[in-house]
Amino acid sequence: MTIGRLRLTELGLLLPAAGVALVGAAILLLQHGVALTWTALAPALATVVLFVLAHAWLVARRPRADQTLLPIAALLTAVGQAMVTRIEPTLGPRQLVWLALSLAVWAVVIWFPRPVRWLARYRYTAAALGIVLLASTMVLGVDPNNSGVRIWLGAGGLYFQPSELLKVLLVIFLAAYLDEVRDLLGATDATAGQPLRPSLAHLAPIALIGGVCLGLLLIQRDLGPAFLFFAVSLAMLYVATGRALYAGAGLVLFGIGALVGYRLFSVARVRVDIWLDPWTDAAGRGYQVVQGLLAIANGGVFGVGIGYGHPEILPAAHTDFPFAVLAEETGLVGAAAVLTLFVVLTTRGFAVALRARDGFSTLLAAGLTSVLALQAMIIVAGNLKLLPLTGITLPFVSYGGSSLLTNFLILGLLLRIAAEAGEHAASDRPAT
Repeated sequence: MTIGRLRLTELGLLLPAAGVALVGAAILLLQHGVALTWTALAPALATVVLFVLAHAWLVARRPRADQTLLPIAALLTAVGQAMVTRIEPTLGPRQLVWLALSLAVWAVVIWFPRPVRWLARYRYTAAALGIVLLASTMVLGVDPNNSGVRIWLGAGGLYFQPSELLKVLLVIFLAAYLDEVRDLLGATDATAGQPLRPSLAHLAPIALIGGVCLGLLLIQRDLGPAFLFFAVSLAMLYVATGRALYAGAGLVLFGIGALVGYRLFSVARVRVDIWLDPWTDAAGRGYQVVQGLLAIANGGVFGVGIGYGHPEILPAAHTDFPFAVLAEETGLVGAAAVLTLFVVLTTRGFAVALRARDGFSTLLAAGLTSVLALQAMIIVAGNLKLLPLTGITLPFVSYGGSSLLTNFLILGLLLRIAAEAGEHAASDRPAT
């Protein structure tokens, strides 16, 4: 095995993640008066071991994959594990179990013998599966959090949110279909040099499947994923065609849909009204937003210190407001560091898309990266009161098994696309 195949850059970049996991755990243990024994540090050590094993699996199976994606995900996950344990200590072990399951799924994706392009053959199957899973929650759905919406499947303390998996399934469908018709959607008149007007038949499958998914989400009042899916679809349509017309038309449709949604759905009206002015009902409907803003302001530049904030007075802090808790306890410095990680993750994801070996893989990588980037942007903007709250999670950081598993599924696919591009480029080099 050559030195290059050992992925030493990746191994070195995993050290900060290990440091965050261990130091974060140590600080929380000391604050509770617990001695720093191997047993007490076992969850943090298990997190480090899991990512070292993931690194070893890449060395064995996909040595030419991107060497920055796994360390970024590991660092964000370490931050999330520390935040979840800090906010809800009883949920820390459960999040660790979900991390192990997520990395197991990730390992299967890395190992899978078929090339990523193979997924394009099952684009309509992926779309149909996503719709069936989403529709099943209308009959079999449960509400374990007493949030008023039945958008989970499961029982006995183990629940899965189908809308999380739908993100990946919908991107697979869109990537495959847009790769098939991109020349028609982005075609130009050879004589006049003007873009041709696409036939409605070319856009009908996207509108039909996307409309069904959005409709089911709106019926279930799951507005956050609905917004995310719409934004990702527009991004992928623009990447596929390069025509700003589609993005502009999509934004107009979004404006109309937002106005209609505001009129039809009380939950949308409440969230918009709270977003516009949470202070008029700071002790009632606007309580969560106000407490989030106060937490961020209280953090200042360097924060009040890990364990010295007040996440207990912030409802759903472990799912909806981990960024506010992070900003309070680590300040602007810590919050900016996490945002920088998401920027780097987005940049590397789009770099994978640019180097992909075929059109489907390019669109798939761009779509999956857009899911992570837009999701992070939406939830952070919600914490900062730049957008209404949507109820979606901060990738790799928020508590949630469904979210964590889906994020590592996305990570696995991005690494596979990068590995296949690297292997293809290596095979094209002349022998020396």
